[in-house]
Amino acid sequence: MKHPDSWRIKAILTGSAGNLVEWYDWYIYATFSLYFAPVFFPQGNYTAQLLNTAAIFAVGFLMRPIGGWMFGRIADRNGRKASMTLSVLLMSMGSLLIAFTPSYEYIGVAAPALLLLARLLQGLSVGGEYGTSATYLSEVATQALRGFYSSFQYVTLIGGQLVALGVQLLLQQIFLTPAQLHGWGWRIPFVIGALLAFFALYLRRHMQESISYEKIKNEREKGSLKRLFREHPRAVMTVVGLTMGGTLAFYTYTTYMQKFLVNTVHLSIEHATVITFFLMLIFACLQPLFGWVSDHWGRKPLLIGFGILGTLFTVPILTGISHTTSEWTAFWLILLALLIVSGYTSINAVVKAEMFPAEIRALGVGFPYALTVALFGGTAEPIALYFKKTGHEPWYYWYVTVCIFISLLVYLTSKDTKKTSLLDKDA
Repeated sequence: MKHPDSWRIKAILTGSAGNLVEWYDWYIYATFSLYFAPVFFPQGNYTAQLLNTAAIFAVGFLMRPIGGWMFGRIADRNGRKASMTLSVLLMSMGSLLIAFTPSYEYIGVAAPALLLLARLLQGLSVGGEYGTSATYLSEVATQALRGFYSSFQYVTLIGGQLVALGVQLLLQQIFLTPAQLHGWGWRIPFVIGALLAFFALYLRRHMQESISYEKIKNEREKGSLKRLFREHPRAVMTVVGLTMGGTLAFYTYTTYMQKFLVNTVHLSIEHATVITFFLMLIFACLQPLFGWVSDHWGRKPLLIGFGILGTLFTVPILTGISHTTSEWTAFWLILLALLIVSGYTSINAVVKAEMFPAEIRALGVGFPYALTVALFGGTAEPIALYFKKTGHEPWYYWYVTVCIFISLLVYLTSKDTKKTSLLDKDA
């Protein structure tokens, strides 16, 4: 049975909207940590306080492999809809906990402990969100435009950060003073996130299940790690390899870049926020374009392009940003970096989904991806801040370069999944 395009568009919009809310809730931590870092930790060196909040950000990533396994298993055994609904519920709980946790001044070490608990819940949630939403969007897309449609996962992923920055701009420029933002205003975005998560929960309770899952829902041994590693070890390792450099570059030029502009380039928080906002807006718009290109010329050329350009230009770009005193120079350098990274971000979801059969797809996409992101994406900020604190900030630029080069080797030796897609067997 073929569904009309209206069903397909509605399914993509519903899946994407929930994805946006999940990532908004995830990113407001990074976006507003510049304000709440002193609230949850004892007074001291500002870089040290940022390092503490970044460490908790990284610890949240440690839950992502567990979330990737747990929610991938649920998605393969009980349906994509069930998994995506549960993940957004957990995210709302984490946001509420951060919004209402008292400061270190009032409850001492319980404050960072509760912050840690909230991030663990959110890490569990977002760990399951990626694999399941990547699987769902790839499965409901048409064969001819699979790269284009699935790219909306990163449109909404970036959009979550964009909305977080937009809320920050409104609070900075219109509604609150800097003192109010540092004192209590940073809690408002977390309340908004919790409310939006409940709205996303409503949408997902009424979403359509994918046809791919409907066809295999009665099969046995779905969503099994044992089966995943027994039957698809090469695909699992490929996911790890192709994700490594891409996720590190992505977190470097998105979540960490705002702090880099403040802490290294010495821009004001307000100016760094404006620059980051417009960069993220352009970055989001690039994803469908790159996805469309992959539908016509293949996935592999885009990945190789990212790998080569990322290896060659990461050090010059980051060095140039760190030495500039011009906001416009910083803007154009970061935009160049985001153009390069789009070769990975726009298609990484569909590339992973095309490597696994439907009965193991959500787990195959989500678990190795979440594990890699925990090791490289989640540690990007702490490692960068550590190198800065020790006086060796340029070492981080080379670290990113080496990781991208390793991923390039994987891109060069892998097949183009557009030509070998296991999603074609679902039709």
